[in-house]
Amino acid sequence: MLIIGAYLLGSVPTAYLVARWRRGIDIRRYGSGNVGVSNVLAAGSRWSSLIVIIFDLAKGFTPVYVARLINLELYQQVTVGLVAIAGHNWPVFLRFNGGRGILAALGVVFAFAPWLALVLTVVAFAWLPFGQFALGTLIALVLLPILSWFLRGTFAFDKPLTLTLGFVAILLLLIIRRLTAPRSSTGVPAGELIVNRLLFDRDIRDRKAWISRKPLVGPDSIDEVAGQEKEEGHEPR
Repeated sequence: MLIIGAYLLGSVPTAYLVARWRRGIDIRRYGSGNVGVSNVLAAGSRWSSLIVIIFDLAKGFTPVYVARLINLELYQQVTVGLVAIAGHNWPVFLRFNGGRGILAALGVVFAFAPWLALVLTVVAFAWLPFGQFALGTLIALVLLPILSWFLRGTFAFDKPLTLTLGFVAILLLLIIRRLTAPRSSTGVPAGELIVNRLLFDRDIRDRKAWISRKPLVGPDSIDEVAGQEKEEGHEPR
């Protein structure tokens, strides 16, 4: 039951709901089209972003905390956290097309090792002034299992390998999500597309062009968007 609850909690599309509530918009049709806090912020709503941050962190933290309260084994706690992240990335409420899972993953890490979550946050934000937050996030995620293993003596667990493997699984979940997000750009070679998504979490190198483009994904299908553009006198993209 906790597994199901973790998935359903993770599936709650916080960014989508907050954008609907605060701005009356479908966040999937704005900015990058991503159902996450970065796109809510790009839509110009700082308070909405704060709400999304708090709830998305809680989506990762809460299931693990509950699992610990009822004295589940460490591997079971890790599993519950992974399921919550999967729910965020592939939510049943949005046809399995959710966000990137960064905040949910941070909530899971915080439940196990708060100081490690803080270190990862600092590493990721260190790249923000260079406009490379997605790359900084990837670096932080790669460091996650490495630090958890080499600094395992600081963890209050007697099974450090279990936790390290769990962090490896988190890294894989988030990489898979980056690589399998709906394609929103045409004409990009497959190899370049994979590199762009892996390193920069977007289909093209130009960040400004990526954020400012009109997404082709969302509640309206690609065909529907094309139809709208045709009615407006433009050729469908």
